[in-house]
Amino acid sequence: MRAENMDVILINPYDENAVKNSLGFITPPLNLMYLASSLEHASFSVKIIDDDLLQRGYHKVSQMAAKLNPKIIALTATTSTIKTAMKYIKSIKKALPNSLSVLGGPHPTFMPAEVLKDTRVDVVILGEGEETMVHLASDYIDKERQDISSISGIAYTDPQTRVIKFTQPRPLIKDLDSLPLPARHLVPFDSYNASKDQSGGMITSRGCVFSCGYCTSSLIMGKKFRSRSPQNVVDEIEELYYHYKIRDIAFLDDTFLLNKKRAYAIAQEIKDRGLDVNFVASSRVDMVNYNLLQKLKSSGMSTLYYGVESGSQRILDLMKKGITLKQAEDAVKNAKKAGLNVLTSFILGYPGETKEDMNQTIDFSIKLKPDYSQYSILTPFPGTPIYRELNGKGLISSKNWDKYTVLEPVLDYEKMGLNKSMVKRKLVEAYLKFYTRPNYLLKHRYMIKEIFKIILRSFILPKLKGDTGKGWYQDMNKSSHS
Repeated sequence: MRAENMDVILINPYDENAVKNSLGFITPPLNLMYLASSLEHASFSVKIIDDDLLQRGYHKVSQMAAKLNPKIIALTATTSTIKTAMKYIKSIKKALPNSLSVLGGPHPTFMPAEVLKDTRVDVVILGEGEETMVHLASDYIDKERQDISSISGIAYTDPQTRVIKFTQPRPLIKDLDSLPLPARHLVPFDSYNASKDQSGGMITSRGCVFSCGYCTSSLIMGKKFRSRSPQNVVDEIEELYYHYKIRDIAFLDDTFLLNKKRAYAIAQEIKDRGLDVNFVASSRVDMVNYNLLQKLKSSGMSTLYYGVESGSQRILDLMKKGITLKQAEDAVKNAKKAGLNVLTSFILGYPGETKEDMNQTIDFSIKLKPDYSQYSILTPFPGTPIYRELNGKGLISSKNWDKYTVLEPVLDYEKMGLNKSMVKRKLVEAYLKFYTRPNYLLKHRYMIKEIFKIILRSFILPKLKGDTGKGWYQDMNKSSHS
């Protein structure tokens, strides 16, 4: 490891939209920890500055970075944080004019030309970043090459011509077991929420074979499902369990149960190693069977998350979701029968949806009798099929990315025969109808305080201050044991 100036600094920008209060949750930046471990594995010195935790702001972070004098400085950005990330880049470029600035994450991946035009960033990483960052660091730092045109998977502005250029696409990483475990030692675990309950996020697979119109997952990580081996997955659980004393795990995969045989093997491996953990995972409603859920429950699964999305079959078909309402009902029943808590999520305001469809969705979410339900407003994130379709028709009313929080209407609903205020009202109505039912409150008496916190954190406070409602997913596991 080099003793001189830092090679690479990775920055997670402060989310200016987020509500920072006693109910808020901030989780370690898993994406940056993956990049860091790959860079460390290749013998580069790395530091992570998680400003979403520190909340120092771009000026102070620039000062921190300047003291470390890195050769490469990289930031990550989602759609709702891109404008903030741009402020960091501008400030950092002033403080470190000779450092190579890099931006990655979902928004830069799908809007690279716009990002390069709007910022002075040197390089945009497209999609999966581990191999690209190592290649970039190897060329730029070790070989001292200024020409980055041979590095696959990037976009950049040619310094001579000012023309935006794209290099060859980088193939997806085939063997996920080859990636080192996330560099958790580079973040202050004890500082997250004064509790470690929220820090056990893991990704055991990448890619999605489905084509839901509103989702970017298959576009960032590919249409092919790639998964880590059960042994490799449980190695990471063991690290969390023994080294970080974390008992609550959240599998953040889009489709953890896609390969049932692998899910079964992970459950068995957890049991074989005697790990007393609780974990949350997600699944499509057409991917579960009772025997598998029983097995997962016996190895520590406490909560299962289903993206149901609508209570109208017509809207599900418009979404290209590829499921039926009957499958959703059966999936929830099987999970409850296996003794699992169930969390369902729904989208309101999909193009083509009527007020009656939204009412059906709210009614269906209650009919399913899950333990928790999450609602959001259709947000056409750049890169999704629905974004391209709506943008082409002139139906997106706002490209103020700060508003892309899934709680704010950004479509021109008036042109669709609806209106924004009605869609927002339906979101409020969904939460109130679901969580304030007398039967629900009676059944969850011991949870009333937690339910209030979840509603407050997931909807009411974020709604008032423009947050993305972060924290609800990670808290489900903890709440179920209160």
